Amino acid sequence: MKYVELDTPALLIDREIMMDNLRFMQNYANEHKVHLRPHTKTHKMPRLARLQEELGAVGITVAKVGEAEVMAKNGLKNIFIANEIVGKSKIQRIRKLAETIDISFGIDNIYQVTEIEEVFKGAEKKAKVLIEIEVGEQRSGIIEESDFRTLLEYVKACKHVELIGIFSHDGHSYKAENINECKELYLESVNRTLHFARIAEEMGVIPEVVSIGSTPPFMLNFEIPNGVTEIRPGTYILMDSSQANVIGTYERCAASVLTTIISKPTNERVITDVGAKGITAQTRNEGHTTTNGLGRVKEFEDVYIHGVFDEHAIIYNEDFRNQVNIGDKVQIIPNHICPVCNLYEKAYLLSKGEVVEEIPIDCRAKLQ
Repeated sequence: MKYVELDTPALLIDREIMMDNLRFMQNYANEHKVHLRPHTKTHKMPRLARLQEELGAVGITVAKVGEAEVMAKNGLKNIFIANEIVGKSKIQRIRKLAETIDISFGIDNIYQVTEIEEVFKGAEKKAKVLIEIEVGEQRSGIIEESDFRTLLEYVKACKHVELIGIFSHDGHSYKAENINECKELYLESVNRTLHFARIAEEMGVIPEVVSIGSTPPFMLNFEIPNGVTEIRPGTYILMDSSQANVIGTYERCAASVLTTIISKPTNERVITDVGAKGITAQTRNEGHTTTNGLGRVKEFEDVYIHGVFDEHAIIYNEDFRNQVNIGDKVQIIPNHICPVCNLYEKAYLLSKGEVVEEIPIDCRAKLQ
């Protein structure tokens, strides 16, 4: 069927744009002689994760144990959980996964390692872990060299935990004012990551994996310094309004939300049937990812969602109001696609306006 025949709200993916994005990033990784391990929290679809591997990805990244379990059940065999895992019940689930797949996960504290060592006692395989390095995002990860050395010595003394590498995420590059500042933040982050890799080598542990990740630097084709073995971009597969602003075009935006105009109560106000529960209320309001409103209407120039209720999007634009009728359908390019995918049970894959496949979003709501 034609996509305009779909009931709304509906999550749409343009197949040709998506495939171009996938090939672009795989080629970029190949040219720089690093592994690509895409972060699948963006789309949460095993079908797309398998496609990424078919095109050359060494494995996938997830954010939660629940996502890893679903991906493994759907045939993905090499998974990194780019997150610190706390709680013996979660670590027990990882131990179970390790019996059949290659799985690793993040640490940044001795407390976590103590739990891992206890849970993996008696397991056939050691727990594979990577130490996260804080590189400026002000989130999780090691900050002080002394803490890194202490943690590394503790891991070296463990019988059931194996350190295979380090990783970082330069998410603060999203807030750069321009490409030059983005590059500066990226290089500072990579060099800091490599600095900790050298410390590990000095302590007798050569990291098998040095993993970095965020979409903007790679879409901008920045160089990858020697020593990095792996990149973990996520958003690149579908893109969104904020990432479009970084690269200066919406042509790479593969995902959109189809929504129906349900009301035109004033001379300038238009209401559609998707709200915060379908496009989120997230904004990007700093740096080169800054977005207007809560999403861009794809078919019209400079028309944005001004606000949302739970089930309603609000647009104030007199010209737009005069060009559309109640019952018309338009597409919204979200500000941030990752939480949007988590809100839908399935996505519709399109080719030249026709629905060619329905893809279940099997990892949606897997938050534990």
